[in-house]
Amino acid sequence: MISTDVAVIGGGAAGLMAAITAARQGAKTAVIEHMDRVGKKILATGNGKCNYTNAKQGVSYYQGEDPAFVLPVFGQFGLAETLRFFEEIGVYPKCRNGYYYPASEQAASVLDVLRMEADASGVEIFTLQETKNIAQQKIGFCIETNRERFFARSLVLAPGLMASPKTGSDGSMMPYIEELGHSVIDIVPALVQLQGKQSFFKAIAGIRAEIVVSLYVDGRLTATEQGELQLTDYGISGIPVFQVSRFATKALKRGQKVHALLHFLPQIGTAGEMEALLSQRFLDASAHGRAKDAEQAMVGLLPKKLIGVLLREADIVLHAAAGEVTKRQMHRLAKTICGLRVDVIGSKGFDAAQVCAGGVSTAEIDAVTLESKIVPGVYFAGEVVDIDGCCGGYNLQWAWSSGYVAGLHAAQSGKHGKRMRKGALRGQVHVPQNSQGVSPKSSRKRRTDDSD
Repeated sequence: MISTDVAVIGGGAAGLMAAITAARQGAKTAVIEHMDRVGKKILATGNGKCNYTNAKQGVSYYQGEDPAFVLPVFGQFGLAETLRFFEEIGVYPKCRNGYYYPASEQAASVLDVLRMEADASGVEIFTLQETKNIAQQKIGFCIETNRERFFARSLVLAPGLMASPKTGSDGSMMPYIEELGHSVIDIVPALVQLQGKQSFFKAIAGIRAEIVVSLYVDGRLTATEQGELQLTDYGISGIPVFQVSRFATKALKRGQKVHALLHFLPQIGTAGEMEALLSQRFLDASAHGRAKDAEQAMVGLLPKKLIGVLLREADIVLHAAAGEVTKRQMHRLAKTICGLRVDVIGSKGFDAAQVCAGGVSTAEIDAVTLESKIVPGVYFAGEVVDIDGCCGGYNLQWAWSSGYVAGLHAAQSGKHGKRMRKGALRGQVHVPQNSQGVSPKSSRKRRTDDSD
């Protein structure tokens, strides 16, 4: 049996940070990873460039049943501490519009320095270890894998959820977490492409446009985002779609109706202003013997492939004479440009998702230490917790911050927890007022999140 003070299950961003932090406190620390190497998911972040944090921070960038849960965590390890930590271990930052990347613009650089720091701190990493059982003992925990048996005085669970299962986040740890007595908020894909019901997508696939997307659940406006849309043969993609996707997937999970409205010319403004612009264009297109048709009157305003779809949705014949388009048709065309309807029927799923929404209920986790309120000695970090962030480095910031806090307090509850090794992060810890949560229930049933 391999004996250690702190065992960290999961060698992703949060797990590596937790392990490094625990080891810096003098705790003998082991990482138990079921893939053949740690940190595979880090390599895919930021399109391979690793957008590892963002200059703009705050509760508004995070979601979950209790987004304010992040505040005590970020009070201990926030943006400034993250930037300092990575500079100390070798990552020189490059900031672009508030988005932080390594100067190398290679995600591999971030993973490499984390692995080097883990090794320098004395962290032992065990790969290809598939967890088979977790048994709580009088003091500590026994973890059985397909290869080894581990004993740890405290346990950090940082296995991720189900986004990008090829990188190791496959949800395989969730049954063990529920066996420990924790309830789990429904897990759905987030930061993911959405599938549409309409038949016109194949005709407009490949178009990119600066748009405003408004998401409706059962007819009620739920979220609005602006940015570059990517139209695909199955539906809609791009950062603004990713930002609203968690609301769509949660609503679909609950059996609700979801649709999106796409405003293709947000700089024009309202449908009334759009109608005035179109009326003038169509008037000009029919004046002085130009005899342009409806499609030609729209050229230069929107991508040509998109024009045909918008005209058809407005019941205007593609090659109808511009001067013959009625006022009623013009009104409908303006509304269509300002709000092309997409009935959302699904997402591209966990394989395509960058993160998940849902996870272990924050009501059952201490917001200051990230220790389980149900099983003392168990700590949580990263995506496994019911916290998910927006695009832009926010999910990695949560991984670094929660990993640090879980690793720090797990080490302090272990054998050598109060011995600070040289190189450990020092300084007064400021902890804001704790997030308020309901009393935990020792339920092993999966709970449905209906708070959105």
